Amino acid sequence: MKTAKTTKIIYWTTTSIIFLFEGVLPAFTSHTDLAVEGIRHLGYPDYFRVMLTVFKVAGALALILPFVRGRFKEWAYAGFGITILSAFISHGVVDGLNGQTFFPLFIFVILSISYLSYHKLSKFPHSNHQPLKHPDYVVSSLPY
Repeated sequence: MKTAKTTKIIYWTTTSIIFLFEGVLPAFTSHTDLAVEGIRHLGYPDYFRVMLTVFKVAGALALILPFVRGRFKEWAYAGFGITILSAFISHGVVDGLNGQTFFPLFIFVILSISYLSYHKLSKFPHSNHQPLKHPDYVVSSLPY
């Protein structure tokens, strides 16, 4: 059985990798000629590249910032899962099965480990990875 410390190391290592690949890298490289041509090659319009970059950076920040909890992290994980699997499918359809096609699956495995360790951390006592709870004085119509 893994300890809380081991799980925390796994969580922060995998989450940092996702932060770098899905947040930092797109933020600094999405405007390059290679990125623009890559999106066009896959058949997507140019505005999709900009939109995808904005959402990837927002999702990466949601995952890495410890005060962001609960539903926001879940949506970030779901969004990354969808975009990563979509990248695998897009490259497979356009370019066929090659090494570049399978790279998104490697990132998906890292994302899955981050997600599972995030939930495992919430089961340890004194963990700061608990789902966000509303204070009693907040009135909300959203079910939490």
